[in-house]
Amino acid sequence: MADSQADVTPNSTPSRLFRPVRVFLKEVGLLTLYHSHIDTKILILQRFVRLFAYGGSTLILASYLSELGNEDARIGLFMTLTLVGDVFVSFLLTLVADQLGRRWILVLGAALMCASGVVFGLSSSYWVLLAGAILGVISPAGNEIGPFRAIEESTIAHLTAKEDRSDVYAWYSLIGTAGTALGFIGCGWVITYVRDERHYGTIEAYRIIFFVYAAVGVVKLCLALMLSKACELDPKPKPAFADATETETAPLLGNGAASTAKKRQSRLLPDISKESRVVLIQLCVLFAFDNLGSGLAPLSWVTYFFKRKFDLSEGQLGSIFSVTGVISALSIFVASSISKRIGNVKTMVFTHLPSAICLALIPIPSSLGGALAFLIGRACTQVMDVAPRSAFLAAIVLPHERTAVMGTINVVKTCSQSLGPVITGILGTRNHFWVAFVAAGALKATYDLGLLAVFAEKEAPKNRTERVDEGQRAGASGQ
Repeated sequence: MADSQADVTPNSTPSRLFRPVRVFLKEVGLLTLYHSHIDTKILILQRFVRLFAYGGSTLILASYLSELGNEDARIGLFMTLTLVGDVFVSFLLTLVADQLGRRWILVLGAALMCASGVVFGLSSSYWVLLAGAILGVISPAGNEIGPFRAIEESTIAHLTAKEDRSDVYAWYSLIGTAGTALGFIGCGWVITYVRDERHYGTIEAYRIIFFVYAAVGVVKLCLALMLSKACELDPKPKPAFADATETETAPLLGNGAASTAKKRQSRLLPDISKESRVVLIQLCVLFAFDNLGSGLAPLSWVTYFFKRKFDLSEGQLGSIFSVTGVISALSIFVASSISKRIGNVKTMVFTHLPSAICLALIPIPSSLGGALAFLIGRACTQVMDVAPRSAFLAAIVLPHERTAVMGTINVVKTCSQSLGPVITGILGTRNHFWVAFVAAGALKATYDLGLLAVFAEKEAPKNRTERVDEGQRAGASGQ
């Protein structure tokens, strides 16, 4: 009897000890991430290396253009035109991504990213740099522009069960934010080292960062090539009687070839349901407010504001914004847990609103400490809405619509955001930077309150089930 008890005790004790650990790992989503599809892990790693590059380029973009002899208004115009040009590239690629292949669109984007880094590393021409920024996706805001995010989020939704998406999107956001933070501090101290210790000129030091940007694009290209066919969208189910109907009703003479050509052309365009179009319009209006605010205070302008007002070095800037990036990344842990309890929409609003208020208050203090307090306050909740937003968008539209809807929303966001930098540039030349921060915070707060008013009820428990295709419903009922 004693022997049997001795056998049981050692086995049961570890079980009791590991249970809280397992609960914790499940709560923060690590278990979900561990069991996720291998392509999901590759997509998350892709985002990490991409945002690492964005972090480095964003920290120095405004300063680099300024060192090349461009005034603030011209720098703002550069950012605006970059975002406007990116709208067309993103819209085209996201519309046809599901038909041409998501993996190859990501490969193409990575190749353009490499080319852009080389252009910035070699050229001083304003217009050549602008062309490189548009085609190669240089981010003025340090966050996602271009088609990458829409395609990746749609693919993750495709590969992940609905109940697991909030966890996966949280880690997708967290690891990307960590990449940005690492890019900030790496860029800042590399520039400080090569300029102070190796006696490089400021422009030459900045150009080293853009060559690193190109090298990171090569890494991203390799990761994109590793993705499997599981990333691609399954074709929509076709009714069994469709072929017979088309054969019987096909014209005997005349427009047969034209009809066939029209059908082939229509296959390249997404089919968005009427219900989804209504939701899409509502979301586009709300995101327009939010991203106009983001455009007024993009990270490139924020870093430039701190550099100019408080005379900080690139190393100091990199450290400051790296710390805020780490804080933002850690806050994402909490977002997934909150969204499971109060829903995605309320999590988005209640975490994003304090961030908007802190953004408006950043330029008010005259001391560095006071400004940093509001900057850190903003970082605490700045990205907590990202993962719930992605999960909300993935659930509210049909599976075959996700890439097109997310891409369209990203285009609207980029269009709205593109209006802001040139306005901030004009304000900067007149020493009215503070107006841009206050206006940005007010616009973001308007977005939060509008989102709560329009979508809070639509996420009631009885309506929180994911929409599925009619063809899938028919197939399920037939079984």
